[in-house]
Amino acid sequence: MSSGLIGKKVGMTNIFDDNGRNYAVTVIEVDPCVITQIKTEESNGYKAVQLAAFDKKEKNVSKPVLGHFKKAGVKPKQYIKEFRNFIPEGFDVGDELNIEDVFSVGDEVDVVGVSKGKGFTGVMKRYNFKGVGEATHGQHNRQRHPGSIGQASDPSRVFPGMKMAGRSGNERAKIKNLTIAKIFPESNLMMVTGSVPGPNGRFVEIYN
Repeated sequence: MSSGLIGKKVGMTNIFDDNGRNYAVTVIEVDPCVITQIKTEESNGYKAVQLAAFDKKEKNVSKPVLGHFKKAGVKPKQYIKEFRNFIPEGFDVGDELNIEDVFSVGDEVDVVGVSKGKGFTGVMKRYNFKGVGEATHGQHNRQRHPGSIGQASDPSRVFPGMKMAGRSGNERAKIKNLTIAKIFPESNLMMVTGSVPGPNGRFVEIYN
């Protein structure tokens, strides 16, 4: 079973554990996630629950999506995500899932988000090329260039997938095995050890 909730990255801070050890944590706001649809083997061919979180103005929602929310009897939300093989017991469409319904302090979770976009970058920033100092990648006289990328008359082309300059970041990324350090149910906040993909304010998916 892969249970989970939807959250929003707030930022990073540091806390002390019971032994006085200081370590970095990421604060995630986990808005109460409303169940908008439950999928079953009989009707859909697989088990899943569709969750939505963070309110959105009705005027900014397309009519088909608005109809989907109205069918579930909930207000429009900003983020919708389906969690496979997760059917919360005792909950139905329109009910809300809070942090403590799914997670507990000490649980290990995987957090998925979209990494920060870095724009068009060179090979040194994008792929950690070493440059002239290490004399790698066929380069010898220009500090930050990629060097040789192809062959001569055979095969007379550059193979697809060659490591070259291009857009970096802004990709879906998963950080595994983060531990839930603290939960603040009254303010819908939780702290997980380590870093989480993306800038502050971006939505993340938290899997147990």
